[in-house]
Amino acid sequence: IDTVEQLAEVKRIPIEVAQDTAVLNADDINCLRMAAYTQAKNICYVTTDPHNRLVRQHIRSGGRAVALEDGINGQMISIYDKGAHMPLLWTHLIPATLEGQAIHNVQNAMFAAAMAFSMGISLENIRQGLRTFDTSFFQAPGRMNIFDKLGFKVILDYGHNPAAVGAMCSLVDRMGAVGRKVCVLAAPGDRRNEDISEIAKLAAGHFDLYICRQDDRSRGRTDGEVPQLLKQGLLNAGVSEEQIQLINNEQEAVDAALNICETGDLLLIFADKITRSWKQIIYFHDAQQQSDQEEVVEEVSDISSQMEDLLGAFTQDGRGVFLPIEQSD
Repeated sequence: IDTVEQLAEVKRIPIEVAQDTAVLNADDINCLRMAAYTQAKNICYVTTDPHNRLVRQHIRSGGRAVALEDGINGQMISIYDKGAHMPLLWTHLIPATLEGQAIHNVQNAMFAAAMAFSMGISLENIRQGLRTFDTSFFQAPGRMNIFDKLGFKVILDYGHNPAAVGAMCSLVDRMGAVGRKVCVLAAPGDRRNEDISEIAKLAAGHFDLYICRQDDRSRGRTDGEVPQLLKQGLLNAGVSEEQIQLINNEQEAVDAALNICETGDLLLIFADKITRSWKQIIYFHDAQQQSDQEEVVEEVSDISSQMEDLLGAFTQDGRGVFLPIEQSD
């Protein structure tokens, strides 16, 4: 398999054998071409383009589709079926979309809705599912997990191909950052050189600092080869050498990035060992909290010392014990 077209032929197999409904991405020409090969009773298109001519004609002929539509209150996910128009949910009410900013998760929500509706799930249950699913580490580890208790925002993601890296970089742009934007960038070793270069190219221009690393398992690459390919790709895309650091080890790269970031910064970590990396972030927070607690304890100790000096000078009545009025008062 050397081309996207060849890959599409392989991924067409489930569409060919589908019996009830084939759910297809109407914004991708390779997916659109799959419709002619299915014997399913229904074809359900999903599109984020409200001007998609094929989907418009499909809807007008009574076909099923899930479309993203602009409204006065934002963007609405709507379901069309047999001539009926059913508004489902505003995208900003879906936690996994970060108030509609994560376009790739808007698309994921639309496909989930299309499949659930085609399986006979009620609209209210689909809405409830979308409203209560988020991208926390505990519900979707490695899928846009956000930690924002450090004074700077951390996003942990398993993105390991150009499409995923591009989607996350676009999200970072939409989120904005008061301070710097930092990225821990990586690519699996079994990807083609051109794929690794494409990942670097897509990440270029979105961050102030890049830390290039490699996975624990090299997948046939020599030590440091992937970070070097990423660095070269960034340089070719116009990133200055001063903006690039090479830290091969994933744990060391994550640790360095956490220590570099300051209040208002935004850190995007592309991780391979998701649980380990998440624990690094949590433990970094715990260490920060411990430091703050030690400062509080020191303040309490100072107060305790002052109290010792006042022993014997307390005043007491039926209400309890308190310090007496000072002479100057």
